[in-house]
Amino acid sequence: MTRILPLMLCATLALATPPREKDKGPTVRLLTGQVVDRRENPLPGAVVYLSDSRTHDVKTYIVGKDGAYHFPGLSLNSDYEIYALFQGKKSDVKTVSQFDSRTQVNLDLKIAH
Repeated sequence: MTRILPLMLCATLALATPPREKDKGPTVRLLTGQVVDRRENPLPGAVVYLSDSRTHDVKTYIVGKDGAYHFPGLSLNSDYEIYALFQGKKSDVKTVSQFDSRTQVNLDLKIAH
């Protein structure tokens, strides 16, 4: 009986231990896009500003010849505002909501140049 008791205790503890949480999926978001003029031509040298509405951190990205930008590793639990500046002109401000479940978001920013 004394040998059975430790085995029963181990079995009881194994059954009482909750299962590990399953993978909840991705925890970060990738935001990409292109800064273009009204004719859809890329605007190299434009500066993209990304603001985290929760932390108020601002990230910037200077686009290359193709006008493309990317911001990897963004929190799924924050709202973001994004816009671009080129030669004193500004694009519309766009928003990425924490309620948007996409892990990859593509937003083109258009500047009337």
